[in-house]
Amino acid sequence: MDRREFLFDSSGVAAGLATHATLRTPLGRSGTVGTPHLLELREGLRSLYHLDNAYGGGDVLNLARRHLRRVRRIINSDRMADTIGRQLQLLAGETAEHCAWLAYDVGRQDEARAYWGEALTTAAMLQDASLEIQVMSGLSLQASYEGRPRDGYDLARAAQERAKAYGSPLLQSIMATRKARALAVLHDDISARHQLTESIRLIEQADRGRPAPEWAAFHGHAELDYHQGLLFAELNHHNRAVPFLRAALKHQDRIYGRNRSLYRLTFSRSLIHAGEVDEGAAQAVNSLKHLDEVESGRVMQRLGEVLDLLNITDATAAREAAEALTEYVEERTAA
Repeated sequence: MDRREFLFDSSGVAAGLATHATLRTPLGRSGTVGTPHLLELREGLRSLYHLDNAYGGGDVLNLARRHLRRVRRIINSDRMADTIGRQLQLLAGETAEHCAWLAYDVGRQDEARAYWGEALTTAAMLQDASLEIQVMSGLSLQASYEGRPRDGYDLARAAQERAKAYGSPLLQSIMATRKARALAVLHDDISARHQLTESIRLIEQADRGRPAPEWAAFHGHAELDYHQGLLFAELNHHNRAVPFLRAALKHQDRIYGRNRSLYRLTFSRSLIHAGEVDEGAAQAVNSLKHLDEVESGRVMQRLGEVLDLLNITDATAAREAAEALTEYVEERTAA
């Protein structure tokens, strides 16, 4: 069974999101939408989060688009109490945000911006701080990824101010890593390290403040190790990056399949740069057995970077690994 077949068979989740034109929970005699319907739709979004964590944005994006259309249709065609209507509007905003994240992960940046714009409008309309912070966090990451680190820093700083008012140290910690990422791209290593230190301090206080929303569950010590390693890699200090990336891969929960693939390839890249070619080549080859389960533009871009590096490295292990990666890429492209 390939990745797509597995995705559409996973606990019936994808099939339910993709093919059910109506809610499984029947409407009452009055035809109104109630709490059971809201809970069903929210469980659909939660399932999309889990699928993204495991497999990346590729095939999940189509499911998320359909789920968003479904929520919009219910908002605009069924009767409901004002409180239910507000919760459905929030759910639509959160689903639009997740569509944006998935599009970002795949590499469809214009589509991601459009969905984030929709989600930000919903956040403003409902005055929902959590959704606003989530959107600005994503936009910050995208800006740094696209080579606009100053925009990335400003977005993260604004989001961190809102996270402080929201009262969640964990959200503040996430925004500190976003600021650190932007500063690393700006080659301001001193300020970037300061932000990562601040992020660690804040995550240690996570149980003292307001609980973080569900979307922030990915953020933990493995994520911080990864960002520390990424900072050193960005500064070409690969010897210092290696132990942090090794720790990130070791400690990342296996439910985060896409992130583990990204971590492993980033680890491989730094190992090769640091002169540890045999281990770096082995990590690159080892990543291939997991990549069939992942559909992520960011992961494939990192794979291409590792392949380019192997191709210019004069070592037997590097040549053998380059052949394996090249064969994999050609087969995947032809599939």
